[in-house]
Amino acid sequence: MADPASGSLWPYGALLFLDLLLWLTLWTSLLCSQGVFLMNLTWLWVFRAFSWVLLHTVSSATLNKTTHNLLKPWVALVCFIPPVYDMVQTLLLRRGCGFSPVPVPLMVVLSAVTGTLIHLMWDKAFPIKKVKKEQEAKVLLMRVIRYSKPDYLHLAAAFFFLILAALFESSIPYYMGKIMDGLSGEYKHESFLWAIVCLSLYSFGSSMFTGLRGGMFMCSLSRLNKRIRHMLFQNLLKQDIIFFEENKPGSLTSRLVSDTDKMGRSVAMNVNVFLRSLVKTCGMLVQMLSLSWQLTLLTFVEMPLLAVLQNYYNIHYQKTSRELQNCMAEIEQLASSVIRSVKTVRSFRAEAQELKKYKDALDKKRQILKRKGIFSAIHLLLRRCLTLGLRVSMLLLSHHLISSGQLSTGSLLAFVLYQKDMSLNMRQLVHVYGDILNTVWSAEKVFTLLDRKPNMQEAGDWVPENLEGRITFDNITLSYPSRPESKALKSVSIELSPGKMTALVGPSGGGKSSCVSLLQRFYEPQQGKVLLDNTPLHEYQHQYLCRQMAAVSQNPVLFSGSVKYNIAYGLRDCDIEQVKEAAKKANAHDFICRLDEGYDTDVGESGKRLSSGQKQCIAIARVLIRNPKILILDEATSKLDINTQHAVQEVLSGLKGQTLLVVAHRLQTIERADHIIYMEGGMVMEQGTHEQLMAKRGSYFHLREKLFTEDSDQG
Repeated sequence: MADPASGSLWPYGALLFLDLLLWLTLWTSLLCSQGVFLMNLTWLWVFRAFSWVLLHTVSSATLNKTTHNLLKPWVALVCFIPPVYDMVQTLLLRRGCGFSPVPVPLMVVLSAVTGTLIHLMWDKAFPIKKVKKEQEAKVLLMRVIRYSKPDYLHLAAAFFFLILAALFESSIPYYMGKIMDGLSGEYKHESFLWAIVCLSLYSFGSSMFTGLRGGMFMCSLSRLNKRIRHMLFQNLLKQDIIFFEENKPGSLTSRLVSDTDKMGRSVAMNVNVFLRSLVKTCGMLVQMLSLSWQLTLLTFVEMPLLAVLQNYYNIHYQKTSRELQNCMAEIEQLASSVIRSVKTVRSFRAEAQELKKYKDALDKKRQILKRKGIFSAIHLLLRRCLTLGLRVSMLLLSHHLISSGQLSTGSLLAFVLYQKDMSLNMRQLVHVYGDILNTVWSAEKVFTLLDRKPNMQEAGDWVPENLEGRITFDNITLSYPSRPESKALKSVSIELSPGKMTALVGPSGGGKSSCVSLLQRFYEPQQGKVLLDNTPLHEYQHQYLCRQMAAVSQNPVLFSGSVKYNIAYGLRDCDIEQVKEAAKKANAHDFICRLDEGYDTDVGESGKRLSSGQKQCIAIARVLIRNPKILILDEATSKLDINTQHAVQEVLSGLKGQTLLVVAHRLQTIERADHIIYMEGGMVMEQGTHEQLMAKRGSYFHLREKLFTEDSDQG
């Protein structure tokens, strides 16, 4: 649009000047006719329609497409305000005024100014950016509705009951007016009873269909929420590890719980209210026009004013709602982070620091709610004042209509009831429309997660009949996304032979854990390939690869549930005897039997009811029960006592035909390995047997001497 603020006023001036020339032409014609031709309402409409066509054509020919499209509403306002004004005056006062039979110059100027002001106010209330956002929100809303397709029978029934409930409810004020006429005028017993019977039937029908409508919508809401949460959780489980490193658990939980709930309400609740209000408004409009078209026109003066006021409120409401939503996610993240790490918080005496952070987040939420409340109060005050002024005008007009016999007392009562419900429904339509757009933005965040594809190659479908278990790192180079400039692995080429134990040793940050992460497909290398029996890992079927490969980390994760559940985690048809056998191999059976409920004992959240060594034993048992072809132990026995370590190592040494990769710092574990790979700075510095590396007297020799000294000191 030609923005006055930017000084681009010439399109306004040019078109207004052309319109003034048309009015001058009309005045000249009327003067020349010397009263033979006068401007009636029909000719006024014809003249302004011609003016609109001419101005529209000139605008299209002289202005660029963007400016022309944005000026079209203004041209229509300037052209059609005069005939609309005279038509309303003719209907209300039975005479023309302002533009017919002879246009008054002052009225012509006022109509142009009024049209321009309305256009500018509309542009401020509904800016182009906001319109674009609403269009984007509508696209999101249609996508949410498409997710409701499986519930179309429930929704169809709900819409059917909604229409019946709205129609029944819109008939209640009409019969209340009939009852009032029966009491105030000439009493007719049969008509009075008939009005009471109809009022009772319509009230009962409205209540019954309202209950059925609400029940069907709530049923659809629960089904939609279940479906969306299942799809979102399913897609989250498919994401790469990088995704979980970049997104906080509290934020993801908020999307999974809060945003999916808002997403469901945008369809089942808000659309329910929107359609109900729309149907009731249409039904009541018909009834109001049948009672008094004059009062109905006056009522419609209120609606655009309330719509503009409500629109300003909706803009602020949507902004603060998004801020509040993000603030709530931050509060959830802070609380869950502290609760998960309460031991660390206490050990560093950081309670006051964490409490301050939580208090600051709560203060931020309070400030947002305060702004929201103040704006809501101002909006309510302005709306009430506007409504009061129009109510007074309506009562004055009603007095005139009743005095002239055009309206009865009962009809006035019915109209007032309709008008009250109409105002409420119109406010609901505008408010709920804004609320739908607001809650749909929650859906955008959910859809962002639903549409996200993992940044790694999809697993293939290769399932070999026999797996040897030979692993090859072929010239691997790896950089983590959080540190792309730093290479964790640099041209690493190693081989893990089946039936042998390979030990990765070296200082911290040498690249040992990076090799383990690549084997588990947590990351993809930038260069090179990880091969299993000369086939890239990503070509194997995901489920097959998980069955053939298992890992135990230094800090294993246990889930809330029984010991049996954690050992048999992910396996189907696994009986208690298999669980006990695996526990015995991991030297865990004895301490499990000493627990209160044995294998049925709940280990607590993340296994907090068990010691670190006990958690490692259960994690080792969880791996052994699977009998994998490839076994990865990343400091898996570091928290076990000496006797348990020896027992577990004896079991691991007895595994036949399995590829065993061990990341260790303990001398006893390293010396048992068939092949040792020394890594430092992301590169392979030395590799060979223990004797070969000791004979070289290189980096491994010095590491072994250091470990021997540490073990002697511990002994």
